[in-house]
Amino acid sequence: MNTGDATAVLDASALLAVVNQEAGRERVEEAVAAGALLSTVNWAEVLTRLVMSGADPDAVTAVALPTGNAGQLQLIPFDDEQAREAARLIRKTRSLGLSLADRAALALAKLRGLPVLTSDRAWRSLRLSIKIEIIR
Repeated sequence: MNTGDATAVLDASALLAVVNQEAGRERVEEAVAAGALLSTVNWAEVLTRLVMSGADPDAVTAVALPTGNAGQLQLIPFDDEQAREAARLIRKTRSLGLSLADRAALALAKLRGLPVLTSDRAWRSLRLSIKIEIIR
């Protein structure tokens, strides 16, 4: 997938909704089928949560990173530009206690001009120039 074809950015909670078969997963699956991006920081967060629940990160890769015919989920390396944007976001997100992974997803969405999908309802109160879609 060319990253220019992507339609959304996922945060860790959105991808975990798919992996764990949770409410809202259908919206995330649609985004992945159309082409979605995931920061490697969020990928690390997903793998960490799976390991903490006793899963093998290698075993879940096929589930979490589907490679069907239409669209797919592309991992985007966390680079200097994203790091700077994530740092800038701390002032506007500190009151909600957003993690580095959360800010990485928001930074990637802002830089690519894409909406970000999350299950974190607290993001509704963010006043950013980034479209945030709560999946449930």
